[in-house]
Amino acid sequence: MSRPVELFDPVRTGSVDADTSLSTDVARPVTLVLFDIDGTLLLSGGAGRRALNRAFQELFTVPDAFNGIPVAGRTDTTIFAEALGRVAIDADTAAHERFYTRYYEFLEVEIQHPGPRKGLMPGVRQLLERLKARADVSSALVTGNFRRAARIKLDHFDLWHYFVCGAFGDDAPERDHLVPIAVERAKASGVHVESVRQVVVVGDTPLDVKCAAAVGARSVAVATGSFGQKALAASGADDVLADLSDPEKFLQLVLRNEPD
Repeated sequence: MSRPVELFDPVRTGSVDADTSLSTDVARPVTLVLFDIDGTLLLSGGAGRRALNRAFQELFTVPDAFNGIPVAGRTDTTIFAEALGRVAIDADTAAHERFYTRYYEFLEVEIQHPGPRKGLMPGVRQLLERLKARADVSSALVTGNFRRAARIKLDHFDLWHYFVCGAFGDDAPERDHLVPIAVERAKASGVHVESVRQVVVVGDTPLDVKCAAAVGARSVAVATGSFGQKALAASGADDVLADLSDPEKFLQLVLRNEPD
């Protein structure tokens, strides 16, 4: 595995694929806010797990392979590896590619169906609109979803266009390596980030908090997923919110000046 990109290394010319930019309308803010997706911005109503199970059963003839596997805060790569390990399947690269192709196809179908708590988390669209209108903030993604899965979910709720770039589960198997990738891509898109403390990870699990701490970024944890406010505070989050329904409070937290 290659060394993760350091947060404030100069961006290498040509190191960022143009397809990693999610919007051509790029601001030049001070604060880079990196959002998780599942449990933070939205819930898919179980569409992801249903699609994973359908793809696995079709290719490996094992039903419900992902039932009981923890997914919160983990990357798609590690989740798939655990499913394979449980049934002692040694899948080659071609099998991996076939699995993900079918997963995306099933996800396109499953995301259309209703499910438990399916929808946007409280205040998400209003907050993203507020952030998009500001010149001192840029919104991007740090998610364990593979890029295509992330887009399927965000497109379903018409959120993809709010984010200037992202780092995804197919960029690195470990979540701790994703924040530097997102920062590098943001810089390559024209986002000016001067300090590690001006990078804020927003997520709903202790693993989101951990990936921020791994590089010295700040974290805002939201209790809209599987973990309550006490558990998120105990994980070391810089700030904890019940949800994202108060944009003024959120802005106060992410825009406050902090020493490096």
